[in-house]
Amino acid sequence: MNKKKNGRFRIHLNGWGFVIPSIVLFLWLTLWPMIHAFIMSLQKGKGNVTEFAGLENYVRLFSDPVFISSTKNTVLYFVIQVPIMLFLALIISSMLNNPKLKFRGFFRTAIFVPCVTSLVAYSLLFKSMFAVDGIINKALMGLHVIDSPIPWLLDTFWAKVVIIAAITWRWTGYNMIFYLSSLQNIDGGIYEAAEIDGANSWHKFKYITIPLLKPVILLTAIMSTSGTLQLFDEVVNITSGGPANSTMTISQYIYNLSFKYAPDFGYAATVSYAIFFMVALLSLIQTKVSGDNND
Repeated sequence: MNKKKNGRFRIHLNGWGFVIPSIVLFLWLTLWPMIHAFIMSLQKGKGNVTEFAGLENYVRLFSDPVFISSTKNTVLYFVIQVPIMLFLALIISSMLNNPKLKFRGFFRTAIFVPCVTSLVAYSLLFKSMFAVDGIINKALMGLHVIDSPIPWLLDTFWAKVVIIAAITWRWTGYNMIFYLSSLQNIDGGIYEAAEIDGANSWHKFKYITIPLLKPVILLTAIMSTSGTLQLFDEVVNITSGGPANSTMTISQYIYNLSFKYAPDFGYAATVSYAIFFMVALLSLIQTKVSGDNND
């Protein structure tokens, strides 16, 4: 009996030996920085000279024009870009899942390649392409679509369009991989039975593909929401937040508060927590909307 107890004790001890390092790293590198950031959000001051401010920074958010503007821009990217990207990923993955399609491997690789390119490199590429004398304007003028160059990056509307196009180009293939791997686990007999019953491609996509991919769609929606609300690299490298802060995101504003303006780490931490609450709220809404009706 004692041998059994000692054996179980050793097993549990060995298990804790593997778990404890992960717990320590999580507490040290994840939980403590979050707690410290919250403590900082309750302070005000410039640089290292700070004092306790209570909820003053959180009240300041609602009257800060730059925060309000950057929040509107970020939400706009989320509302427009995420649905377009996920829908395109669904359509493309359904097409590439067709066993009759030739060169499927090539197309899958080509669409996924943007995901592994450098954020800075592809952002600078888009900046060059959409410059006043860039290849996009030259192509449109060569096709007689426009008479004069469009100031893509100097116009508040077109600058947002460029940002949305860049994000969609990079991340559509990433989501496509999730859908494609899930589609390959769906029994082909389901589609064959639907075809016998007279279902066309749209009916199969709407009534079979989308319902069976519901958990994966929810996962990609939550990840895309989190990623878009933390959007930084593309905006900084393509438009620098301009013109007139019309493309600035919340993450860029946090960077400016911390390193570009006179350092205000307390308020920057407050804005960071604003992103945290937005991501948590939107993820909760998505989970409830996409939840199982039987729950």
